[in-house]
Amino acid sequence: MNIVTVGRGNIGGGLARLWREAGHDVTELGHEGGDASDAEVILVAVPSAAITSALQGIAGIQGKVAIDATNAFRGRNEEFASLAHEVKSITGGPVAKAFNTNYAVLYDEIPNQRVRPGNLYAADDGARELAEQLSRDAGFDPVSVGGLENARLLEDHLAFMSSIVQGGVGRFFYRYAAPGDL
Repeated sequence: MNIVTVGRGNIGGGLARLWREAGHDVTELGHEGGDASDAEVILVAVPSAAITSALQGIAGIQGKVAIDATNAFRGRNEEFASLAHEVKSITGGPVAKAFNTNYAVLYDEIPNQRVRPGNLYAADDGARELAEQLSRDAGFDPVSVGGLENARLLEDHLAFMSSIVQGGVGRFFYRYAAPGDL
């Protein structure tokens, strides 16, 4: 699969590496922008305040499937129901909110886990299959929280996760599973 990451930091760069290891062709774009015309999917992994400016510098994104991995650490545009909805307003294609509730510093530890860690995602129908596949290809089990209308729940989930980190566990993997799936 041809993937373009918009953002080369911990999340964008880390997922690019994992996806290359899984056999995908990945192009990493940064502040200088670039062309995503050949992409089958675009990962948006930039600071929340930079979503619009980062995507405006990328040609060929109209109608593409996008995966939004941003978080509202630096605020959000409240004109949109979620950061994923802001991405959708620019790309015009189906969007998934995913990879925003995992710690990039732990990516190297994924293969060492007894069971695959989870990756929560919310997605439009047209982005669901790719979000699930790319979750698996990065070493996670995809865990759906429903449609894109639930993207804000994933963004707000970070306050809960931060409480766990501050409570002493440190950065962690999570696993949501139906009975019998462990």
